[in-house]
Order: sequence, then structure tokens, then C-alpha cells
Amino acid sequence: MIFEHEIPSGSRLYFGKSAKLKRKIENIAGERLEALGFEEIVTPIFSYHQHDSFPNLKPLVRLNDEENHEVTLRADSTVDVVRIVTKRLGRSMQSKKWFYIQPTVTFPTKEQYQIGAEVIDGSFDEVVDVTLQLMKSLELAPVLQLANIRIPHLLNEKYGISLDLLRSTNIEKILQVDLPWIEKLVRLHSIEDLSDLDSFPADIAIELEEIGRAASKIVYAKIVISPLYYAKMRYYESLTFKMFEGNSLLAMGGIYTVDDTEAAGFALYTDECIRHKMSRE
Repeated sequence: MIFEHEIPSGSRLYFGKSAKLKRKIENIAGERLEALGFEEIVTPIFSYHQHDSFPNLKPLVRLNDEENHEVTLRADSTVDVVRIVTKRLGRSMQSKKWFYIQPTVTFPTKEQYQIGAEVIDGSFDEVVDVTLQLMKSLELAPVLQLANIRIPHLLNEKYGISLDLLRSTNIEKILQVDLPWIEKLVRLHSIEDLSDLDSFPADIAIELEEIGRAASKIVYAKIVISPLYYAKMRYYESLTFKMFEGNSLLAMGGIYTVDDTEAAGFALYTDECIRHKMSRE
């Protein structure tokens, strides 16, 4: 029996103090992003192309339009923003920097509010810097984790380590792999650890150096390196970052390619920011 006041599991309800905090976070972020030269975009809740963002279609809430074409509810904003800007608005809009404040919906009934930005032809350090500025404006100082998706792909394709092990971060089984340098890679966590890469094969060392170059351009005290991190979104292909406090993921981003368009972007997870800020009061 479902009572009249019940809401589906995974959906969001904000009222009173939490609703006021949500509005404050979104207003601060919107004003800050506009000051940094971003244009705002609100994309349709319905999409034809969400399957391009997910290796597993299970998270998508699917239905059909009036001509029986499959449509999904917006489960990710990145691909739709890039495609709409470059293909639909491209001829009339000069801006390459766009931000959005809108929710995503995934199966069966999960809502997630996000504040995100995409920069066409943008750089990794640019979107990290914008995210750090937003966090500072919101009086948040989470840990910044840097990673490079090419490393887990190399480990899988050349060194026989399953992506499932990397996806689940099964350190015990990864350490059992017969590679003389794997333990050092697993234990690599600080920028200082990147100063000595001689024990790694050349292809792995090159990708670790990419993380090091990115880190050298970021001014932030709380940085950790995570070379084994494997992002689940299909479009990430090299440098990525996460910002977290305890077990709460507050933001995530990186560089990627959509339909041959190179871009960089991030999403700040509003719900987690609200939960974290309210837990401190």
C-alpha cells in the first residue's frame, strides 16, 4: 500500500531550510559562472541520445515519442549540451563556455540535481580551476582526486588486468597480478610520488607524467593521485578529477570527446553539497 504522502525511493524533497540552501547554492554558482564568462543553457528533459553516455543502458528511463522513436529522460547532461551547442546553436552562438543547473533522472526513480559546465576546446586545468572557485564560493574544501583513464585502459589491454577489477577497486586481486611495478602503482597517492617513475614501463610512465603536468598547474592543498581510478562514463578518455568529502562525492569532471568535438567539463552534485553543508550546522 502506498500512502498519499509517500514519494518514490530515490526522488528528492527539499523544504524550509534545505530548500533555501539549495536555492542559495544554485544562485551563488550561477552568478560565479556568469562572472567567469559562461552562458547558461537548460536542455530538454527528453533526449534521443542518452545511450551514448552509458556503457550499460539499465540506468536510462525509456519511453517512446509520438512516432515511436525511443526517448529517454535526461540521465546525463554532458553529451546533450555539447551536441546542442555545436550542432543546433553553433551557427548563431559564439560562446564555447556553457553551464547548466538542472536535475538528471535514472532508473528506477532516482533524481540528482547538478550544477555543471562544459567548455568546447577547454583544458583540464581550466575546468578544475572553475570547480575549485565554485567550491570556495560555497565555503567547501573537499579533497581533489586526479586520475588518468588511459592508465586503467592500458592495464586492461596490455597487462591483462580486468576493467571489472579496476571498476570495483579490488586492490587485493590487483596486487596478485604478476607485474613487478603494480604494488608501487597501487600505492601511488601524492604528487611527490610522481617524481620517480623509472620503475614503470614507458607507456604507464607517460600517462603518469600527464597527471603530474596537470597537478603542477593546480594551486590547491588537498590533492591526491588515483592512477587506478576508472570512470564509468563512456566519453571520458584521459584526465579526470573527483572532489569528495568523506564518502560524499561533491563534484566530478574531466576532458572528453563527443562526435569529434573535444571539450572539458564538470558536474557539481548539489544534493551532496546540501547534505554535507547541513551536516556541519
